Amino acid sequence: MATTVFSSNSSSVQVDGDAVSGLQSLAFRVVTEQEDVRAVGTDERVAVVFGLRTVQGELAVRSANYKLDGLLKDQGKFQLVANLKQDDTVKRTLSFDECYVSNKDFSLGAGGSVLTTYSFTATRLREE
Repeated sequence: MATTVFSSNSSSVQVDGDAVSGLQSLAFRVVTEQEDVRAVGTDERVAVVFGLRTVQGELAVRSANYKLDGLLKDQGKFQLVANLKQDDTVKRTLSFDECYVSNKDFSLGAGGSVLTTYSFTATRLREE
């Protein structure tokens, strides 16, 4: 199976249509609740029941992002879109719907660099 390697230099992330400048990284995970169904008289499961699915992510930004700061303060909802590119022909779009900023971490490095990490949740992730 061929591997596609997206370039962070060619890719972009937008919050409600505005580019996130100073973006250092985007990381996310999709979490689905699951519960094992036990069989009587054995120590093995016989089925799995699935429940709520959520998306949890983080945006690391050099310095700060005032739009995300405002969304955290106002508990505002937003859409995040990541346009991933390998070249002009290989592209992928990730759309995170109904997002909320849940946490903000700020760090000032010894070399004078500032990094702010915004944690967010999303109702769903659509991949195109």
